[in-house]
Amino acid sequence: MPRALAVNTWVWTSPLTDESLEPLARRAAGMGYDALELPLERVGDWDPARTRAVLDDHGLRAVVIGAMGPGRSLIARAGDVAATQDYLRECIGAAATVGAEIVAGPFYAPTGVTWRMDAAERAAVVGELRENLAPVADAAAERGVTLAVEPLNRYETSVINTVAQGLESLAPLLGAGVGLALDTYHLNIEEKRPADSVRSAGAAIAHVQVCGSDRGAVGDDHTDWPAMLQALDDAGYTGILGLESFTGENATIAVAASVWRPLAASQDELAERSLRALRALGA
Repeated sequence: MPRALAVNTWVWTSPLTDESLEPLARRAAGMGYDALELPLERVGDWDPARTRAVLDDHGLRAVVIGAMGPGRSLIARAGDVAATQDYLRECIGAAATVGAEIVAGPFYAPTGVTWRMDAAERAAVVGELRENLAPVADAAAERGVTLAVEPLNRYETSVINTVAQGLESLAPLLGAGVGLALDTYHLNIEEKRPADSVRSAGAAIAHVQVCGSDRGAVGDDHTDWPAMLQALDDAGYTGILGLESFTGENATIAVAASVWRPLAASQDELAERSLRALRALGA
């Protein structure tokens, strides 16, 4: 049975706001998407109750995306842990209100912050991450929400780059409240055999994001999409596939995502082409 397909509003805009939500929801639903990925860059950018009404009007499901900007980290050397825990609790509350089961993102450190670690330092960082994520995971589980923690490529983090690192780092917490978010863009960079890495994640997979190997549209890139979708089947993943790409029109997001050239003739074309390709693949 085909999976639900979502599109991230970062394809068109940043930040998502109450004003931009309804037109984007209407556009995504009109294309044939089943859900929206909703980045919560700053608490208050969009109202969860109003968002729920808009999504219901357009027959859309939701995934909440945490934005790990400067200072947001569950590791003290990279940011304010208490404030980040509070932010994640806000994300969990927003997810519960909009009916989303998943809050996804790289919750351990700000995107783009890297540092070298020897084995002892890495073990200490993993221990700190577990300790600081645990109470937020409990809060998520109480609300029926899962925090899907995303490995990122080596240029965006030095904490969790691979599926294996994610499984090891989060091992005591995986289950109710915590899982992995896998992104085909990062898998393409960091994994020797992306499909095998997906299989290895198995039941720990809580959310999956997709895009072309160049961060653009799905389908005409070098990713082996039949193998990737088969691996998700083998892993037992039946959840949402979310298209995550980015507009280059917003300076902040273009720099954060290194979007230095257009990834398609238009952002609508990128979203529509990806949807067609995924449906043709039986996603």
